[in-house]
Formats: sequence, structure tokens, C-alpha cells
Amino acid sequence: MAPEIPKKQMAMVIEKTGGPVEYKEIDVQKPGPDEVLINIKYSGVCHTDLHAVNGDWPLAVKLPLVGGHEGAGIVVAKGDLVQDIEIGDHAGVKWINGTCLACDFCQQADEPLCPKALLSGYTVDGTFQQYCIAKGAHVARLHKDIPLDAVAPVLCAGITVYKGLKESGAKPGQTVAIVGAGGGLGSLAQQYARAMGLKVIAVDTGDDKKKMCLEQLGSYAFVDFATSKNVVKDVQEATEDGLGPHAVILVAVNEKPFQQAAEYVRPRGTVICIGLPAGAYLRAPVFESVIKMITIRGSYVGNRKDSSEAIEFFRRGVIKAPFKTVGLSELQSVYDLMHKGAIAGRYVVDTSK
Repeated sequence: MAPEIPKKQMAMVIEKTGGPVEYKEIDVQKPGPDEVLINIKYSGVCHTDLHAVNGDWPLAVKLPLVGGHEGAGIVVAKGDLVQDIEIGDHAGVKWINGTCLACDFCQQADEPLCPKALLSGYTVDGTFQQYCIAKGAHVARLHKDIPLDAVAPVLCAGITVYKGLKESGAKPGQTVAIVGAGGGLGSLAQQYARAMGLKVIAVDTGDDKKKMCLEQLGSYAFVDFATSKNVVKDVQEATEDGLGPHAVILVAVNEKPFQQAAEYVRPRGTVICIGLPAGAYLRAPVFESVIKMITIRGSYVGNRKDSSEAIEFFRRGVIKAPFKTVGLSELQSVYDLMHKGAIAGRYVVDTSK
């Protein structure tokens, strides 16, 4: 028997760029022919959600907007064209809410690059509501043995860093530096790197983050960028031969690390840019970049296959996303902590509160 779906629901809504975020009642939408309606139980909170509120990316935001793109819940309704998902299945809503599936990029499994991609919590309403719509082809399939609160951060942060590590080409036994290691993305990147057989240098600041990275997340070295007199030298010296890491994964939220990484990555190494500080630019010394033959590349979010692989690592218990849970109505307080850079790990909101 199909579950009873209410006509109204609670959601966090922004009416104008810059906020505020309001906890209010809105209508529950009906899914189209190729869509599913998911009763969101938990949603992770990502730095991107703050960019959506502030409107500081060069990308138009839907207004009014329900943010959020790391939602996990239960399928309660579906369109006639959706054949491979059943009512009652567990599913996740990701940043990529839907794509055309027909363009050059979609045909090559690069659907995040689809020019018609719908972005959850940015160009379409996202997961900071109790009932959310997404394209059936793109929702993450979740085994029922996966806890919905714990998997929420994996649906964006986990998939994104896993994709970045794949893009880096780093092989088991090699070393990666993860910059911004103590944040939501970084805490997951360290674990995926370990699970993929890589050795990790964590770069961040603060004693709490140092303790978490070295004792809980398995990094073998920590470089504190705030107290270090020479970050480039310290990162290189943390590697076995002093030549620097094979890859650098940049998940930092400010610009400076993006301008240092090319200096300490080893020859033939790869710098992967994932974090998106507003208005930031990359910088690299041309001479050293050429003679060291380094690669600098962007990595966006994972495709559907990357997503299922990243979730499988989590299901097997090798990834644990450190998170704290608060009620959906308390979302603004999470944004306030983000502004201060005071979050270690990830926040998850419970849509029932």
C-alpha cells in the first residue's frame, strides 16, 4: 500500500539572495513521469549551500529556494516512466538532480558536465524539506542496511572527494596531501584515500583538527598552515624522499592553498582542485610547472558509477563520516558556524525537527 503523502510540509526557504533562511510550511510537489518523490529523513549541510544563500557563485540561483543536496530518505511516489525503483526503497538526492542523458557528455558518463544539468538546492529545490523531487535515473540507490543519517554526507562530500582521488591518478602506496583535511570534505577524503591504499598528509590548522586527522582519520602527518613558517617545505619534508606528494587534493575554502600546491607537489604529480572559494584564482610558477611536468586539473562531482562506488565503500564500513545532528529548523546556526570556520566534520539536519 502506497504511503499517505501530506499536501503540506516544513522546509527551510530563502526568498532573496543573502537570506535569511526561513523555517516555513510549503506545498508538497508531485513527481513528473521520470521523477521520484523522496521523503527526506536527513540531509547533510555543505559549504555549497552557503554559497547558494549568498549568491556568490557566477551561477544563477532559483528564488525562492529550498537548499540542500545531500538528502537520504524513502521513496513515497514515482512517475510512470520510473521502472527500476519501488515505493519504499531507500534513496539519496545528490547535487546532480537530473541531466538530459542524451548529450555528448551524458553519453560518455560525464553527466555532471551536461549543459542542461539540474542542480539540487541551486537551480531546483533541494533536500532541506521533508519531501523532495529528483529524476529517477539520478537518485542514489541505498541498501536498507545503510543508516540514513550517516550516509547523508557521503552523497555529496564523499562522492566528490572519491572522484577527485580517482582523477588524481594516485596509485596504492603513493602519498597524497589533503588540504582542508579537517573539514567535511577533508575528513572523508582522508578515509577514502586510506581505503584506496594511499598514504595521507593532512594540511589544516588547529589542535582539534590535528588530533582528529592523526588519531581518527589515519593520516600519518599533519602540517598546520597557520603555525608553519614554510608550508611548501613542511609538506615536502613530510614525504619519504622529500620530493613532495604524488597528488594534492584541494578541498580548502580559501584561496591561498590553491596558489601554493603547485610548488610542493612532486615532479609528475597532480594537483586536484575541488574546493570553490568565491572569486578565487589558481596560480602556479610556469618555470617549475614545466620542468617538473606537473598537472593541475579540476574535479567536479562524480557520475552515477562513481556515486555507487563511493556509497559501497561506506556500506562496507571503511568510511565513517564524522557528523553532528541538529533539527532542520536550526539550519541557520550551522551556517553561522560555517562562517566562522568552526565546524570539524559535517552537520546533518533531521527534517522531523
